[in-house]
Amino acid sequence: FSFFQERLRYVLGLLLLLHSTDSFYVPGVAPINFHRNDPVEIKAVKLTSSRTQLPYEYYSLPFCQPSKITYKAENLGEVLRGDRIVNTPFQVSMNVEKKCEVLCNFPNKPVTLTVEQSKLMAERIREDYYVHLIADNLPVATRLEFYSNREEEEKKKEKDVQFEHGYRLGFMDGNKFYLHNHLSFILYYHREDVEESQEHTYRVVRFEVIPQSIKLEDLKADEKNMCTLPEATGSAPQEIDPTKENQLLFTYSVHWEESDIKWASRWDTYLTMSDVQIHWFSIINSVVVVFFLSGILSMIIIRTLRKDIANYNKEDDIEDTMEESGWKLVHGDVFRPPQYPMILSSLLGSGIQLFCMILIVIFVAMLGMLSPSSRGALMTTACFLFMFMGVFGGFFAGRLYRTLKGHRWKKGAFCTATLYPGVVFGICFVLNCFIWGKHSSGAVPFPTMVALLCMWFGISLPLVYLGYYFGFRKQPYDNPVRTNQIPRQIPEQRWYMNKFVGILMAGILPFGAMFIELFFIFSAIWENQFYYLFGFLFLVFIILVVSCSQISIVMVYFQLCAEDYRWWWRTFLVSGGSAFYVLIYAVFYFVNKLDIVEFIPSLLYFGYTALMVLSFWLLTGTIGFYAAYMFVRKIYAAVKID
Repeated sequence: FSFFQERLRYVLGLLLLLHSTDSFYVPGVAPINFHRNDPVEIKAVKLTSSRTQLPYEYYSLPFCQPSKITYKAENLGEVLRGDRIVNTPFQVSMNVEKKCEVLCNFPNKPVTLTVEQSKLMAERIREDYYVHLIADNLPVATRLEFYSNREEEEKKKEKDVQFEHGYRLGFMDGNKFYLHNHLSFILYYHREDVEESQEHTYRVVRFEVIPQSIKLEDLKADEKNMCTLPEATGSAPQEIDPTKENQLLFTYSVHWEESDIKWASRWDTYLTMSDVQIHWFSIINSVVVVFFLSGILSMIIIRTLRKDIANYNKEDDIEDTMEESGWKLVHGDVFRPPQYPMILSSLLGSGIQLFCMILIVIFVAMLGMLSPSSRGALMTTACFLFMFMGVFGGFFAGRLYRTLKGHRWKKGAFCTATLYPGVVFGICFVLNCFIWGKHSSGAVPFPTMVALLCMWFGISLPLVYLGYYFGFRKQPYDNPVRTNQIPRQIPEQRWYMNKFVGILMAGILPFGAMFIELFFIFSAIWENQFYYLFGFLFLVFIILVVSCSQISIVMVYFQLCAEDYRWWWRTFLVSGGSAFYVLIYAVFYFVNKLDIVEFIPSLLYFGYTALMVLSFWLLTGTIGFYAAYMFVRKIYAAVKID
């Protein structure tokens, strides 16, 4: 029991250490200092909706445009996410208030939306689209205040504040559509300490917006493009009628407030959107359960094995003619190469590639290098790392292929470099065609696709060949027992030794360990949240590796005791059992949490989910396979065999 207490204390210490890394970021950019009256540029990123999962660029809707539209040069991650960062006509100056200003056109000549444009605008409002703007690289947020379920007396005092990314394009009331045509920007600045003789410098630390819908007639505008907002009670909202032309004015106001928030912690508002308490509780819960189970499993397996090995070695000493039983019986067949060794080694090579990539990405992100402030950095890093990890994938695949008596190493290397990436590319290409058809900015442009293909065949493929060559030339894994010429017959197996039952049994423990984290990852991907808890994720990843390895060892032990020596493929399949549960969870999440109704968004969801499940199966299958292989070599090396 003291052993478990010790482990728990260690884990809690680790968690506290990780928690301190959660709020710390090495920002992707240096702070920009503004003087009073300096222009603060407001840019648009994209329009998103969790109902359609299709991002659109800002000017796909008839918003006010500046005289010259310039797009920011983007990295690979931003392109893949559908960000198209572009300038806007909002004129904002540091610490200069604006009561109300007309954005484009003159008050006597309002913006006229054609029937087509009105229809599109109404359609986007119906699909629940949000507009994402940035000021000094900070995304805009809408403040939501609500009373929490506290006692009545406390209710009067404090409201809970949460922030929503972006602002709603508009809202519906009955069958009518209303557009948010007036934006009240609230920007917070932090005044930097300077010497007395110098001018004060300011830094932007928060960017909020209050969107309003105000009818054209109620916006009293004068010749200087100034306007006065009506009293909150008496104004009517700006309706968009999709059957006819609509006239309206786009207006905005700017309000500055001083804030104590330092520049370094300006992202905290956006990142504390979900309840961290739940996270802590669930993670500690998983850790305790997994370590407890793994402790028990290890004890059982080690004690049983010691007994087995002692018995087998004792039998040899007595030279009794007793019948051999259990896993020692199959010693002459346990290392017999399986069917399709090339495909097995290729899949395991891709698994190693994924494992290295995920481990490095999570570790680097945990240190705060891939913060949300450097947009697209996570995706770019993951893509490049996967390409460069081809060396390790190739090396392990080549060595295993040689061990399994394979001879055609060139074909094996090609298979490793193209099998999994080919499936991923194929699925993404098909999904991309559908996104193209919808004219969404989420579609990967053709040049980017060509660039990705060049990376695959110009970086990844040669590196896999290089690794495979060295792996194939290296001494194969040495197996402690010789394989018989004639394969022995496998007795009839019990129902619970069935592959599918094995998958169901083996998947529960690893899935249980990472189940809560999965919820946060899914909401980050599908509901436009920021995911930043990489400290937790790193811990969950370690738990996943431990639990996969143990389950895999237990399953292979049972299988060998049942005198079934065909464990190569089976271990790989069964260890990836948690991917099956991830698939079921994804379906549950789709039905319960998302209100996706149309065909293409559903197709996108299940297409990308299939890719996630496939990658997860490769990852967990590889971890389980190598754990089982090491275990099998260890136990057969420990018994004396004639």
